[in-house]
Amino acid sequence: MADEEAGGAERMEVSTELPQTPQLLASWWDQQVDFYTTFLHHLAQLVPEIYSAEMDPDLEKQEESIQMSIFTPLEWYLFGEDPDICLEKLKHSGAFQLCGKVFKSGETTYSCRDCAIDPTCVLCMDCFQNSVHKNHRYKMHTSTGGGFCDCGDTEAWKTGPFCISHEPGRAGTTKESLRCPLNEEVIAQARKIFPSVIKYIVEMTIWEEEKELPPELQRREKNERYYCVLFNDEHHSYDHVIYSLQRALDCELAEAQLHTTAIDKEGRRAVKAGAFAACQEAKEDIKSHSENVSQHPLHVEVLHSEVMAHQKFALRLGSWMNKIMSYSSDFRQIFCQACLREEPGSENPCLISRLMLWDAKLYKGARKILHELIFSSFFMEMEYKKFFAMEFVKYYKQLQKEYISDDHDRSISVTALSVQMFTVPTLARHLIEEQNVISVITETLLEVLPEYLDRNNKFNFQGYSQDKLGRVYAVICDLKYILISKPTVWTERLRMQFLEGFRSFLKILTCMQGMEEIRRQVGQHIEVDPDWEAAIAIQMQLKNILLMFQEWCACDEELLLVAYKECHKAVMRCSTSFISSSKTVVQLWGHTLETKSYKVSEDLVSIHLPLSRTLAGLHVRLSRLGAVSRLHEFVPFEDFQVEVLVEYPLRCLVLVAQVVAEMWRRNGLSLISQVFYYQDVKCREEMYDKDIIMLQIGASLMDPNRFLLLVLQRYELADAFNKTISTKDQDLIKQYNTLIEEMLQVLIYIVGERYVPGVGNVTKEEVTMREIIHLLCIEPMPHSAIAKNLPENENNETGLENVINKVATFKKPGVSGHGVYELKDESLKDFNMYFYHYSKTQHSKAEHMQKKRRKQENKDEALPPPPPPEFCPAFSKVVNLLNCDIMMYILRTIFERAIDTDSNLWTEGMLQMAFHILALGLLEEKQQLEKAPEEEVTFDFYHKASRLGSSAMNAQNIQMLLEKLKGIPQLEGQKDMITWILQMFDTVKRLREKSCLIVATTSGSESIKNDEIIHDKEKAERKRKAEAARLHRQKIMAQMSALQKNFIETHKLMYDSTSEMSGKEDSIMEEERYFEAVQLSSQQRIHVDLFDLESGEYLCPLCKSLCNTVIPIIPLQPQRINSENAEALAQLLTLAQWIQTVLARISGYNMKHAKGENPPIPVLVDQGMGDSTFEFHSILSFGIQPSIKYSNSIKEMVILFATTIYRIGLKVPPDETDPRVPMMTWSTCAFTVQAIENLLGDEGKPLFGALQNRQHNGLKALMQFAIAQKITCPQVLIQKHLIRLLSVVLPNLKSEDTPCLLSIDLFHVLVGAVLAFPSLYWDDTVDLQPSSISSSYNHLYLFHLITMAHMLQILLTIDTDLPLAQVQEESEEARSASSFLAEVSQYTNGCIGCGIPGWYLWVSLKNGITPYLRCAALFFHYLLGVTPPDELLTNPAEGEYSALCSYLSLPTNLFLLFQEYWDTVRPLLQRWCADPALLNCLKQKSTIVRYPRKRNSLIELPDDYSCLLNQASHFRCPRSADDERKHPVLCLFCGAILCSQNICCQEIVNGEEVGACIFHALHCGAGVCIFLKIRECRVVLVEGKARGCAYPAPYLDEYGETDPGLKRGNPLHLSRERYRKLHLVWQQHCIIEEIARSQETNQMLFGFNWQLL
Repeated sequence: MADEEAGGAERMEVSTELPQTPQLLASWWDQQVDFYTTFLHHLAQLVPEIYSAEMDPDLEKQEESIQMSIFTPLEWYLFGEDPDICLEKLKHSGAFQLCGKVFKSGETTYSCRDCAIDPTCVLCMDCFQNSVHKNHRYKMHTSTGGGFCDCGDTEAWKTGPFCISHEPGRAGTTKESLRCPLNEEVIAQARKIFPSVIKYIVEMTIWEEEKELPPELQRREKNERYYCVLFNDEHHSYDHVIYSLQRALDCELAEAQLHTTAIDKEGRRAVKAGAFAACQEAKEDIKSHSENVSQHPLHVEVLHSEVMAHQKFALRLGSWMNKIMSYSSDFRQIFCQACLREEPGSENPCLISRLMLWDAKLYKGARKILHELIFSSFFMEMEYKKFFAMEFVKYYKQLQKEYISDDHDRSISVTALSVQMFTVPTLARHLIEEQNVISVITETLLEVLPEYLDRNNKFNFQGYSQDKLGRVYAVICDLKYILISKPTVWTERLRMQFLEGFRSFLKILTCMQGMEEIRRQVGQHIEVDPDWEAAIAIQMQLKNILLMFQEWCACDEELLLVAYKECHKAVMRCSTSFISSSKTVVQLWGHTLETKSYKVSEDLVSIHLPLSRTLAGLHVRLSRLGAVSRLHEFVPFEDFQVEVLVEYPLRCLVLVAQVVAEMWRRNGLSLISQVFYYQDVKCREEMYDKDIIMLQIGASLMDPNRFLLLVLQRYELADAFNKTISTKDQDLIKQYNTLIEEMLQVLIYIVGERYVPGVGNVTKEEVTMREIIHLLCIEPMPHSAIAKNLPENENNETGLENVINKVATFKKPGVSGHGVYELKDESLKDFNMYFYHYSKTQHSKAEHMQKKRRKQENKDEALPPPPPPEFCPAFSKVVNLLNCDIMMYILRTIFERAIDTDSNLWTEGMLQMAFHILALGLLEEKQQLEKAPEEEVTFDFYHKASRLGSSAMNAQNIQMLLEKLKGIPQLEGQKDMITWILQMFDTVKRLREKSCLIVATTSGSESIKNDEIIHDKEKAERKRKAEAARLHRQKIMAQMSALQKNFIETHKLMYDSTSEMSGKEDSIMEEERYFEAVQLSSQQRIHVDLFDLESGEYLCPLCKSLCNTVIPIIPLQPQRINSENAEALAQLLTLAQWIQTVLARISGYNMKHAKGENPPIPVLVDQGMGDSTFEFHSILSFGIQPSIKYSNSIKEMVILFATTIYRIGLKVPPDETDPRVPMMTWSTCAFTVQAIENLLGDEGKPLFGALQNRQHNGLKALMQFAIAQKITCPQVLIQKHLIRLLSVVLPNLKSEDTPCLLSIDLFHVLVGAVLAFPSLYWDDTVDLQPSSISSSYNHLYLFHLITMAHMLQILLTIDTDLPLAQVQEESEEARSASSFLAEVSQYTNGCIGCGIPGWYLWVSLKNGITPYLRCAALFFHYLLGVTPPDELLTNPAEGEYSALCSYLSLPTNLFLLFQEYWDTVRPLLQRWCADPALLNCLKQKSTIVRYPRKRNSLIELPDDYSCLLNQASHFRCPRSADDERKHPVLCLFCGAILCSQNICCQEIVNGEEVGACIFHALHCGAGVCIFLKIRECRVVLVEGKARGCAYPAPYLDEYGETDPGLKRGNPLHLSRERYRKLHLVWQQHCIIEEIARSQETNQMLFGFNWQLL
């Protein structure tokens, strides 16, 4: 054999040279006897060679070699022919019924609330989109990784288990072809190959030797190459590892980062290669460096290069197996059989179990591949899933213990697979029956928690480790999974095994019963708050499990009774100490009770009583089945000992009362927190609610007087009622009063709270309805808030949707806020002021709201209890508490104390509760009398309440006491309630006295009349009160107004200075004084609100706007024009003259500045300059006046503002002398006008009528400042700028690099030219400026000229590709347009076509020029202050265009401009059109700007959010090959999807690392951008590198709420209004302001690192 092998090896070496290697190799393998040995031999030769370069591998080459030399031969060997053909055949052979897609972390999963068996049944994106569930009530969630798609699993769905793709027998695949056409030979080959491959994978994965390989894999010549391998752990942070690597290996930061990222992703990485000694040294170095940083050293090993190579290849082989198995069910079955086969004669378990048991020792990368193997094999075949589950349960304890001591995440532990098996109903039953999995899980829990047991065998979690307990919760979760679906059929074996499991579970509860007992601190405060979180957290984890156990027990009467017996035994075992303690006697009102001496305020007490509460739950379920009558068969009455059962829950409630009475203040916060959770919705079902039920059980089984005596004794109030306590100690009185109130409240709950199926005759729906009604009585609430306040069942359902519409109406949200539910009026009658789930604040809020509402409706303010439902038979005796002697005594005592002026042992709250108890008693009697004849009703509340208190002369009954209480002034608010009770007494009396009918009717009508008289009186009284309150309010308002006036007087400065001043000089001083006044009035705020020092930004203290400078307010200069002069000038000054004059003036300047050089004089047309100079002076004499003088302070402010614009606009250091300063000012001015015009156009608002105050004042100030700009810099500079601007429209001004007409925004040119034009009048000797008349002509001609240039721009860039279908009448404008274009096309050498119809030209021109005209109208209005016509103040209608033309002195047919100035303009036209740059632009159609310019808008978003999630699921990061969790983020400006918060996509900008989003924002929005985080449904606004904030997403669920983080997971749809609002935030340039405001309100200590977004 050895020779044969050697020969084989030689042949192999030869065969690697051959081109058809795979085929030959496969046939050679076929001849060998032992495939396993041959295969290993082959691998031993090749694997170390292929994986030799571990440090810096060439991955593509590696993959190619493996395919060629190992996988392809294997596939040939398997199929016996070309594998590509076979696999292709298999691929098309039929659809799978199971999807089985394994979720990556971060992927979106869908669950159907209507059809899923439980919430763990989920679909992947593709299956969901193709399934019926898309139209059901579904939920979306983000997977933590590790689960898989349940599509095709009939046990997971009630309906619609298949999507279209996985439907069996769907179109295209018949039933027969579903069986993959595998022939016998292939199956035989698979049986031969698979075991060897699997064995190799398992052996190599769990190989422990670092230096040696198994003998069959060793080569003759062994190399001495080792690797130092670093493993991932969860103790060390990224930075720790990078630091340790840099120090130990002396490497660059980039290399260390590369290693660390790989370790985090794969779980291990070779960081150094070399001889053993060198690697060993590196290992020690890394360990010591990492120990300095954290207590645990990093896990480092030195591995031989061949061991490393084989381990790596084993995983690659695993992926190959995955691929092969995905083709056929037979392959999967063969694989599973091979994995489950135990080796004969070997101690080892089967291969799959060995892998599972080794799981905790494996690194991340290996675990992932092995789990995928399990998913794609065992979990795809139902039969083998069962076998796998049995193996899993067999080693469950060991696996969980290893997981608990491991430090890797749950998602990559083999224990996380439990959910895939335990939630399958049939499998769960099988595991309970065959392996008693419930016991296995509970025993595991007991075995992993023993360190937390104290001497009494109770848990005590002091000093627990959060991580470790977090891992224990996973075991508790498994219990939930097993119990999640109740069995429908009970076999004898199932019943037996379940009871066994239940007993085992009771052991855990026994360890929790009475755990973490506490004693009241007296004297000094507790030093250290004990750890309480762990116990409460376990209680929360167990809540649903406890409920599920009770539900399982309640499936079957026999089972329930046996479970009850077991639970009762366990409670009794825990109560032995109490039973044996000494006794005391309580006496009151002729009744005595002998009870155990115990005081909550002195002895040990615990809030954790899961056993007692489980018993209460089982008792209720017995009552529901009507099986309480059989209870004595299982628990004899003498053993029942109801007082013992009631004792512990009662103590718990007393503890809560004493905490409220502040008797436990010195016990610190931990107790307050425990009491909070005890009553909180997350825990109350299995804590507080069950304690109330246990007291109800006690009240139903004990003598009512004895029960009340026990309650009084435990509340330590027996003395308080026994004798009058005369104490002056206010604290003690307050304490007693609080305790009495708390006790009365509990008594109300015991008697009145019947909304538990089994306690009262109610259904689950009614219970939920009542919860909702009471929540909405506090205030209208959004859906999520209601859901949060309702308890969830094991399927995370609250039952809210089924009933909410019966009791409430939904109110849709506006553009912000959320939709809320408001209670329907008819549901208000069910309001119970003492609803037992109200917290103190909720109680007072609800009471206040209801009284307020009744007041508004002019009703009385009484809030009596609603008639309660009937008790179930088992609880019917509870009502006897109401009419027993002790209760009457308690009520009478309270009323007597209230009447007694000396007594202070009462409060209004206490009386309210007493009234409530009275009302309950009367209601109960009334209900009983209405149902049964009077003689049968034994409930005699009325009779007892009417009895006198004693035989003394001045004795009074309760009715008399009530009459007296009505007269007490402090009880004004309770008057209505007392009246209601007295009326109730009457009603009951009448029902009792039905026998004397005639008398009753007459007296009845009288009493009704009396009632009416009383009622009218009360109404009048109420009216009087309302009037008094109104007058009182008026008085207060008058006082407020006076105070305000006074404030305005003292701060006069602030208010006056905002009004316009007539003086020019004073106005800026006012501005400064105003600003100082603001600063003084909000000194503190100004300091706080400095927002960004670098750019000098602050939030305005008044309006919270973001500012970085202040505009000086300079008043408008009034202009007067002499009309005669104007007409005379009009004769002289034509456009041609004006242009000549301007050019002459410019050339004059040029001569002066050229110092002797003779510059060419620009000439317009070919006429001489002869007489123009002469005329120039005559015009000048018309048109000048001295310049305005500004004060120094104005100059300073103007210069400051101008340099701020320059500094921030260009992001440069401030420099007053820079020539760009004036240009920046003019551009700011033009851009602001354009932005406002664009916004008004976008919103469809009128041009002048809709300006906000801020926009109006801002434009006014900005324009006046722009005029004053000329004082900030030398006139020569402004002249240079003017010449440059004019050179655009006057081509004869030869300015260097004049841009082409098409590439310029002419409105900017207009603003700059108009504002710079006065500089032409300036001279060295005199400071002059144009007079009003010449200014107006300058403006007119400049505007006309630039308008004509803009018309040419529009017509040259007209879009001719549009459909020209609409034919209109040829109007005059259209004809002008056609002829003008014909003229222009001559000058452009035919670059522009002539075939466009005139009407189309005219429409295009009109549309294209309107924005420019609107901007010009705004500009000239704020420049000159001319009032706009009405058409521009109201909504934009048809007349807007003509109104604009008349306001701007333009003809409505704009082509008349050309006709008017034709001689002057023609040469200009020729020159404009002859510009080579312009002709070039026309030829390249693509880059042309067309008019009107297209408004920017945010991208279109799909209506259904799942479409976006779908998009994100197909997103692949462009920079990384793996599909690890990514954060896909959508840019709402351009629609790009980016990979956010990931190292792979970071960029370097100016030497700093920035994330993909910030980098994109710099290019897409100049640093400002809006992103949507797709997997979290959050919008993010960013600005610059380091600032950003979250913003509500525009997607809402059907309840009008956003869902950040997809926490609730409801279907989301786009809200157009919200998206529009976001669009406006962007359009209004408010993004930076939003960020600033958000950062001011949410000042976080450790903010988010926006730079790496």
